[in-house]
Amino acid sequence: MRIEYRHVAGDFAVPADTLAVFGFGADCELPADPRCVRVGLEPLHGAGLAELWRGSGPVQVGREGDIRHASDGVHLCGVIEVDETLHGGIIGAAEAAYAAIRAFESHSEYRHVLRLWNYCDAINQGAGDLERYRQFCVGRTAGMGPDPREWFPAATAIGRRDGKRMLQVYWLAAKAPGKPLENPRQLSAFLYPSQYGPVSPTFSRAMLTHDPMLLISGTASVVGHASHHPGDVVAQIREILVNLRSLLERAVSEEDSLPRDFGPGSTLKVYLRDRANLRAVEAFLAQHLPADLRYIVLEGDICRHDLMVEIDGMHTPLLPD
Repeated sequence: MRIEYRHVAGDFAVPADTLAVFGFGADCELPADPRCVRVGLEPLHGAGLAELWRGSGPVQVGREGDIRHASDGVHLCGVIEVDETLHGGIIGAAEAAYAAIRAFESHSEYRHVLRLWNYCDAINQGAGDLERYRQFCVGRTAGMGPDPREWFPAATAIGRRDGKRMLQVYWLAAKAPGKPLENPRQLSAFLYPSQYGPVSPTFSRAMLTHDPMLLISGTASVVGHASHHPGDVVAQIREILVNLRSLLERAVSEEDSLPRDFGPGSTLKVYLRDRANLRAVEAFLAQHLPADLRYIVLEGDICRHDLMVEIDGMHTPLLPD
């Protein structure tokens, strides 16, 4: 599997080997295809680009209840969107979404969940443990079942600003299990102390697949469990790159076919809280990342108020076609 960023339009023919097409923002024109998903995060860098998940062969598309899915014999992409107003708020919506995913995966031949993305409106709204992100974590853990650590995937959780109380979750699963990895510079999220909420976040820092691919969770300017460099977006993104390279080093120790640094086999998504910081972020990335690395920047809220930017992505040893 590989990720491509491409311009698409209403007459774009989605290739037969495509598991999903993700269009970002209100103005991204998407073809009428069940594999197309709109994400309500506005693009700041890479406007008009859609994210294509290209698989290893022809794709079968289906639906089970609220879950849309597409599979290629090796991987499966699933999507669920849950109306918070029908479940009493974000806790109930998260529990319903993850219970549905768990039930679906329990009888799927693609039963190993590798990577999840979670997008909801106003993720930082509310004080203390009533903050919507912390409430989301409560519901997510409840929906995962009695032993959620059995399937801690890599994950991202970002806040939209569209006013729509709709929790959107999409994920990548496979027939073969991956290996969850932690970052030596960071405390595992599932071990966070209670100051970050009544329930710790349930994800691993990355997932290494058999292909191999390194699926990188949302990574912020966090060392140990503490946020670093409040108010300084350049220092935060510099810390993120240190974290990412530490994670790459950890992954290469497990799989030596992975490149030791980012390059043309890598794709990154940058989530930026304040669009006024875009030029500073672009300038820093231009200086510190290879010119042939593909990335987009999306406007969104990070899970902690003091975090200004976050990056996730995919890293492979293979050059895209």
